[in-house]
Amino acid sequence: MPGNGAVTRSTLRQQIADALRDEVLAGRLTPGRAFTVKEIAEQYGVSATPVREALVDLSAQGILEADQHRGFRVPEYSLDDYRGMIEARSLVTDGMFQSLAGGRRSAFADTGDPRTAAALTAVRRRGEEAQRAAAAGDLTVLIGYDLRFWRELSGLFGNPYLSDFLHRLRVQSWVCAVQHLRRVPDVRGRLWAGHTELVDALTRRETEAARAIVAAANAHSLELLERLTNG
Repeated sequence: MPGNGAVTRSTLRQQIADALRDEVLAGRLTPGRAFTVKEIAEQYGVSATPVREALVDLSAQGILEADQHRGFRVPEYSLDDYRGMIEARSLVTDGMFQSLAGGRRSAFADTGDPRTAAALTAVRRRGEEAQRAAAAGDLTVLIGYDLRFWRELSGLFGNPYLSDFLHRLRVQSWVCAVQHLRRVPDVRGRLWAGHTELVDALTRRETEAARAIVAAANAHSLELLERLTNG
C-alpha cells in the first residue's frame, strides 16, 4: 500500500480520501485490490475512525467498493460499465446545454458580468492546462485538470445536483479508463483535448456546437478504450 508517513493535520478524513483517490487514479491501486480499515489506519498512523469515514466517502463516489465483512476494494469496471458511464454523462451534459438553449438562468446568460467573465477565464485556464498535459502525455496531471475543468464548467449552469452527479460520473470514468491507459507507454496525442473549444462554444451560446464537441469527445474516449481492452 502506498504512503510513507503519518498524516498529522486536522482534516484526516479528507486527506486520507484524497491520498487514496490519487492512488487509484494513478493506477497504483489496481482493480480488485482489497484492503481493510485497519491496514490503512496502520499505514498512515491514525485511528480507524477517519479512515473508515474516508473509505465510505470514496465508496459513495464510486472510487472504491465496500466488500461486506472484508473491507474495501478497487472496483473492476468493465467496458460495458464504461459505455454506461459515457451514456449517463451525455444525458447530463445534454440537459445542461438544453437549459442554456432554453434561456434558463446560468452564468452563460450574462457573459458580460465581471464575475462571470472571471469564472469563464478560470475554467478556460483549467482547459488549457488539461490540453498541455494531454499533449505531453502526462496522464496524472491531465486527470486532475480534466476533473477540475468539468467540475467548474458544470457549476456555471447553476444546478449543483447535476454538477455533483457529473463529477461522480467523470471520476468513475477515469477509474475505469486509467487501468488500461497506464499500460500504454506513451499516450501523447491519444487523449481528447478539446476543453477550450468547448468553453468557447458555450461562451458564444452555441449549444449545438457544444453538443457536437462533447459527442466527439465521448466517441473518441470510447473508441480508445475499446481498442485498449481488445488489445
